[in-house]
Formats: sequence, C-alpha cells, structure tokens
Amino acid sequence: MKSIRNIALLVIIPVGVLITLWTFAKPAAATSIDPFLGVYHGTAISEETHELKARDLDVTIKKTGNAFSIDWSTVIYKSDGREKASAISIDFFSTDRADIFGSAMRTGLFGKRVPNDPLKGQPFVWARIVGPTLTVHAMYILDDGGYEMQVYERTLDPNGNLDLVFKRFRNGKSIREITGELTRVK
Repeated sequence: MKSIRNIALLVIIPVGVLITLWTFAKPAAATSIDPFLGVYHGTAISEETHELKARDLDVTIKKTGNAFSIDWSTVIYKSDGREKASAISIDFFSTDRADIFGSAMRTGLFGKRVPNDPLKGQPFVWARIVGPTLTVHAMYILDDGGYEMQVYERTLDPNGNLDLVFKRFRNGKSIREITGELTRVK
C-alpha cells in the first residue's frame, strides 16, 4: 500500500500538474510585426513573354488589436497603354506556432472572421516572420486538382524600406518572379 502511495506522490501527481500547466499555457509568442508597420510605395519591373511591364506597388501594414493586416495594391502598365489594377486586404491573427500567422479573409457562419476554403477555389493564406522578412504565402487548389502557390517576401532593409520578391509556382514549377523596392512613406 505504501508503494502505491509513493508512486502516486513521485509520478502521478507531478505528471498531473504538468498536464494542467500545459493545458492552460498561453500560445507561443510570435515575433513582433512592429518593425514592418507603415505605408510603402514603390515599383517593380517584370518580363512576360519578352515584354517588360512596369508595376506601381502600394503596401500598408497596420496593427489590428493583437494581430495585423496587410493591404496592397498593384497597377500594371501594359505596352498598349492599358492599366490593370488589383487590390487585396488580409487580416492576420496569431497562432499556437511562433512566427506563423493565420489569415481571416471572410466572415464565417457566426460572424467571426475565418480563413478561406481552398477547396472552393479560394486562396488559403498564411504569413510568417523570420528575421527581417515578412512572408505571405497564398495557395490555390486548381480545378484540375493541381495547385498554385504565390509567395510575397517583404524584407526590411537598414533604412526601414522593403525589398519585395514575388514568386509564383504552379505544381512546383516556377512560372514568375518579380522583384521591387518599396520606400516607407509614413
């Protein structure tokens, strides 16, 4: 009887305490978004089918409570004088994994912001911070079951500006890479 009590005191109780502490532990703290906060403007040049295309880029990164949002817009100037504009805004939230942020791009059934559903053709988006680089990944599941991945790497330079590298892959093959520089406006 004493041996059972000793086992309980030496093993079961400490394990129970550890499980209780683990259950109520806060998620790991992610790297701060603070150095990236601001408004940026810049340009990029891309080559498509032997044709250079200039792009105007605007990015705003701001705090939203304990998370952040990224708004960005692109204007592509085509060689025939036409312009193509696109804009997107994504809210990000902390996850249980340090330095990885989930996206909340639509409103769910109960009014809460939730991630997109990639099986419905919507992009599944997440972000991560590694050192001076904030990377946003967007994965699309194509109609044929393949996938497309878009990767936006925004790296802070010593002056607080952003160097952008955009990469686009389809089924693991690189189909586009664009680089640009964005200057902090505010």
